[in-house]
Amino acid sequence: MKFLRKLIASCVVLGALAGSTAVLAADAPTSGGKPPAKDLVLKGDAKCTSCHDESDEPKLLHIGKTKHGSLADGRTPSCTSCHGDSDKHVNNPEKLKERPVTDRSFGKSSKLSADEKSAACTTCHQGGKHINWNTSAHANRDVSCTSCHQVHAGKDKVRDKRTQAEVCYTCHKQQRAEANKPSHHPIPEGKMTCSDCHNAHGSAGPKMLVKDTTNATCYTCHAEKRGPFVHNHQPVVEDCGNCHNPHGTTAEGMLKARQPFLCQQCHGESSHPGNIPGVRSNMPNAVSTNIGPGMAQARGCMNCHTNIHGSNSPSNATSSGPFRFFR
Repeated sequence: MKFLRKLIASCVVLGALAGSTAVLAADAPTSGGKPPAKDLVLKGDAKCTSCHDESDEPKLLHIGKTKHGSLADGRTPSCTSCHGDSDKHVNNPEKLKERPVTDRSFGKSSKLSADEKSAACTTCHQGGKHINWNTSAHANRDVSCTSCHQVHAGKDKVRDKRTQAEVCYTCHKQQRAEANKPSHHPIPEGKMTCSDCHNAHGSAGPKMLVKDTTNATCYTCHAEKRGPFVHNHQPVVEDCGNCHNPHGTTAEGMLKARQPFLCQQCHGESSHPGNIPGVRSNMPNAVSTNIGPGMAQARGCMNCHTNIHGSNSPSNATSSGPFRFFR
C-alpha cells in the first residue's frame, strides 16, 4: 500500500514538472529574443501595432473606438484589408531612414488616385446609400472617401450633425456664406445638416438630393406645402427653388428676392386686378386706381395672397383669378 502511494505521488510530481516546462516553453522568447507580438485592437494587427502604439500621432489606435474596431462583428476589416500587406513598410529591407509608405496610403502625400483610395472602402460599402457613388458628382470630380471621412479618428466629423457642415464647407465656400445670411436653415445652430437634404454618396435626384426631386426633398419637412390644392401656384408645383434659395438669403423666408420684386419676375406690370397682376415699379410709393394703398405702399403681395403655395378657397370669377389666395 505504501509503495502504491509513493508511485502515485511520483506521477503527480512528474506531471506538474512537465506542465510547468510546457508553459515556460510557450512563454519563452523566439529565436530573435523577442516574445511573439499580440493583437491589440483588430485581428491580425500585431504586424502593425508592434510599432504603432497609443503614443502615435495621429492616434491610429483610436480606430478601436469606431465601428471599424468592433471585434463582435465578423465583417470588421483588419489593417491589411485597407492598407495592403505592406511588407516593404514593415521590414524596410533597404534600411531607409524613412520607411516606405504602405501599399495603400490615404494621406495628402499619397500617389494613389481618388478611385484607388475609394476602392478600399467600396469593397465593403456597397449598395444602400452608397449605390450611386460611382455616378455621383463627388466621384466624378476626384473626391475620395478619405477626403471627407476620418477612419482612424474616434469621432468622425462628417458623421456628426454639429460638425458635418464644416467638412462640406471645405469645398463649398458659397454655401458657407449663404448659410450665414440672416434667413437660413438652422445649420449653424446644429439643428440641421447637409445630409438632411443631400446624399454625398450620390442619388438619382438633382444636386445629389436625398429624394428624386427638389420638391419631394422639401416635403419631407414642409408637408403642409405638398397639396394638392384647388388652386395650385404653378412655380411651386414645378420647383421650390424657383422662389427659394435653401442655403440662405437676406430676404425673409429664404426668398431669392424681396416682395414684390420676386413676384414681378413672373407677374407683369400691365394691370391689377387682371389676368396677370402687377405693380408700377417706376413709382414705388404710388397708389394706382386699380391697386389700392395696401399693395403699393406696403409693397407686399402677401398682404392679400397669404396662401401663396396653394389654396382651397373658392374663386369668384368676377373678382378673382385662378391663382389668387385670399384670407
